[in-house]
Amino acid sequence: MFPPPDAPKLPSVSVSPSAEIVEGSSVNLTCSSDANPAASYTWYKEDVINPLRDQKQHFFSSILPSDSGKYYCTADNDLGQKRSESRNIDVKYPPKLPSVSVSPSAEIVEGSSVTLTCSSDANPAAKYTWYKEDEDSPKASGHNFTISNIRPEHSGSYYCVAHNSRGRHNVTLQLTVREDFPQAAKLAVTGITLVVFLVIICLLVFFLLAKKKPSALFPVPGNRRDNNNKVSCTSPSQHTGKTESPPSHSEEDEELNYASVRFSTNQTDPIYYNIRSAGSRRQKVKEEDEHVEYAAVNFSPALRTVHQDSEEDLSELYSTVKKI
Repeated sequence: MFPPPDAPKLPSVSVSPSAEIVEGSSVNLTCSSDANPAASYTWYKEDVINPLRDQKQHFFSSILPSDSGKYYCTADNDLGQKRSESRNIDVKYPPKLPSVSVSPSAEIVEGSSVTLTCSSDANPAAKYTWYKEDEDSPKASGHNFTISNIRPEHSGSYYCVAHNSRGRHNVTLQLTVREDFPQAAKLAVTGITLVVFLVIICLLVFFLLAKKKPSALFPVPGNRRDNNNKVSCTSPSQHTGKTESPPSHSEEDEELNYASVRFSTNQTDPIYYNIRSAGSRRQKVKEEDEHVEYAAVNFSPALRTVHQDSEEDLSELYSTVKKI
């Protein structure tokens, strides 16, 4: 006599090995249910939409930490379907290579406070121990290692050991502490900075003054007076009979020997003058008097008739310059 048809009963899930599951080991999941006709099975992982396998067993040849999670199966036949309870798979593994950090991350100055941090991925969670190279006893235990009021003697290599029941892993960190400047050095640096600043200010003032007064350093040729050694000759009708004192000369104009002659258009009769250079007596006058030379003009009109040399210019003017 055959048993009556029946829908699948609640499936059961078994895991082999039943002991702790370690990374790299082989793991087998089995789903079973009482049903008539016999049920078909499908494996699922929570938070994964698609089914993993349509078989009674789900096998891991070398399980990974990423395979950890909750698994369940379904059993179904023509009369119905049942889902099993979820079974948690926890893969154990030793600590991965730890990562270390220093806070603050900038240059470590003597007297400051520094915190070293070590972290590693492990299952079960890793424990941490801090050591300094060439020292047997540990410096600290825990995720963080803080050094308050750090000194230059704290410089050196530190390493963090992350460990759990499955293994251990360590990483080394180099710590360098910069000595703080003594008070005397700070004062010296401040003094040098102040001196350099004052020198820059003085240079700026000098260049500004030089830029505002260029004529003091380079006289403009147009500023020279053109009245030096100028002899003004006028007609007898305008001449007063007095000799005007010429303006004084500077030493740099002492070598100049020239005359400026102005003609009067009101004079109708030609006047003749003889001009004699005063250069031959310059040396003697220079020795007798270091002041500027003066010249006097003696006028000696010589009237000529209009009939004489009509082709000559009636406005000709000649003068004789005598040294005083």
